[in-house]
Amino acid sequence: MEPTHVLVPLDGSPLSEDALAYALSVFGCQVTVLNVVTPLDAGMSEGGVLELRDERIEPARRRADRLIERARSRAAAEGRTIESAVEAGDPAETILSYADRHDVDHIAIGGHGDDPNGLLERLLGTVATTVVAEAPITVTVVRERADVGVEDGDADGSGGDANAGDGPDAGGDH
Repeated sequence: MEPTHVLVPLDGSPLSEDALAYALSVFGCQVTVLNVVTPLDAGMSEGGVLELRDERIEPARRRADRLIERARSRAAAEGRTIESAVEAGDPAETILSYADRHDVDHIAIGGHGDDPNGLLERLLGTVATTVVAEAPITVTVVRERADVGVEDGDADGSGGDANAGDGPDAGGDH
């Protein structure tokens, strides 16, 4: 079943850009790009809620605006338009929540984000891994840089989709 709404989380990494190119080239439906703003030095309130102070969030929001503008330009170059959103919070939780709240039925995500030193991955685990494990919808993970075009049904170089809601264990624990 073809999706009607694809979500592409953008973090500025080359693989997230490739995930957008994949979504635009493969799906003719609505595509929304989402940037999750999460300053590394954000504190936690007593209730465990992420506190985003203005002086920390403004540079991150400006960066998000630049990422979304690049995504709009890329879509326009292909004769497409995209929707966009910027939200604050934990990346994986925010992606999953956004997908649920906005009737997203497919997520195309880069295999790892813009973390050249690997520090976030070691501390937090990978966002893509969490999204694949917890999403009740199909997730396509773009794992390698490649020319994003459809050849032999494997345009993203990942070997296919991670169906986190389809198949024999749908509805069960993932």
